[in-house]
Amino acid sequence: MGEMTARDNPHSGTIRFSNVRKAFRGGRDVVLDGLSVEFPRGKLTYILGPSGVGKSVTLKHILGLLRPDSGEVWVCGRNMSTLAGRELAQHRKVFGMLFQNSALFDDITIFENVAFPLREHTQMTEEQIEEKVTRSLRTLGIEKGFDKYPNELSGGMKKRVALARAIIREPEILLYDEPTTGLDPVTRVTVDELIETLKRELQLTSLVISHDIPSALRLADQIAFLHGGKFAFWGTPKEFLATDHEVIQRFLNADRMSYEVLK
Repeated sequence: MGEMTARDNPHSGTIRFSNVRKAFRGGRDVVLDGLSVEFPRGKLTYILGPSGVGKSVTLKHILGLLRPDSGEVWVCGRNMSTLAGRELAQHRKVFGMLFQNSALFDDITIFENVAFPLREHTQMTEEQIEEKVTRSLRTLGIEKGFDKYPNELSGGMKKRVALARAIIREPEILLYDEPTTGLDPVTRVTVDELIETLKRELQLTSLVISHDIPSALRLADQIAFLHGGKFAFWGTPKEFLATDHEVIQRFLNADRMSYEVLK
């Protein structure tokens, strides 16, 4: 994948939580309670659970936006709690991130949106940037229209551009924050297909924070269900469907009922 991915690093693409505890409101609201897990390297893991159980808090710990009250979070061999300032910013280069709203710059073109991280953080020539941006866009199925602006794009096309930007610097880890929330059914299918394409083409360590059970069942290598500050379930989609865990069954049944109502 190139020099920026540090593939010779034995810790490349690794994420590990060791007995992580995080509470808010002076310790009254415990969100993570001794969370320990090592996410499978090079695999796609969906983190599921109802709203408010700590999925986003887990993601923020991985990014170094939150620090645990106790325990450790290790990403690519570095303890995130020991990093700050420029060192933390430098280490975040291991991540590619797809935000829920795509987070594109409205006043610059598709091409310039994807090129932005290269212009900001590398010394690449214009020729190198053009070749790399074109390859990244084509990986996501965009062959033309590079001079269009985000407000000219459909929801699905915006996600394609945002993902092209997320992979432009060849990250070791891809993070997706509620990638299908609020999307129409057609766009949801498009985003699922994009996630599946990147899973197949890049084989990165990928984490998806989501409520989207159908997508998780179809795409995930592993499903992690967050409940009570820990992962109450960890396993394959098939095992997830078969579990007799009461909270998970309620979660699954609520989703089934929502689809029944819409029929």
